[in-house]
Amino acid sequence: MTALIRSSILSLYGMLLAGAAPLVAQTEQQPVVTASGFADLYHVYDFNTPNQARQTFLYNHNRHLETNLNLGMLKLGLDHSKYRANLALAAGTYMDDNYSEEVGSMQSVFEANVGVALNSKQSLWLDVGVLPSHLGFESPISSDNHTLTRSLAAENSPYYMSGAKLTWTANDRLEVAAMALNGW
Repeated sequence: MTALIRSSILSLYGMLLAGAAPLVAQTEQQPVVTASGFADLYHVYDFNTPNQARQTFLYNHNRHLETNLNLGMLKLGLDHSKYRANLALAAGTYMDDNYSEEVGSMQSVFEANVGVALNSKQSLWLDVGVLPSHLGFESPISSDNHTLTRSLAAENSPYYMSGAKLTWTANDRLEVAAMALNGW
């Protein structure tokens, strides 16, 4: 990851740990902190597969004759009309298979971003960090998928993006985004 992403993640950690106290003192609105989680457990027995791994290219749930955690995630969010932040850490066989090339502790970072509103209407936002992808039809979160298998189209599209995203919301039906990305 680049220095920009690492500094964004460190900023996010600082905001969440400090509770954004200096920012609260300057505004009347209190930030809203949310916590959520997700767990996807599975056990597979495949009559046609005597070895441990199934087709890893086509299935997230790919360990034969084992009970496993496919994706376990804990997420903290900080939301204010002028700033926002998200930090989601994950573990499981999905992370082992798909994030194996990430460096050290970055293998568990599912989402880590900070954002600031650039106008008083909160219709223009700048978000920086590891962001969820808007591309493709599938998600690592199995409850968001329509099928158990993964499509070839999804394998060639990112599940996350890292960089900066400028988003303008014109109305409820029109949102425009410009992104400067350095990886996915």
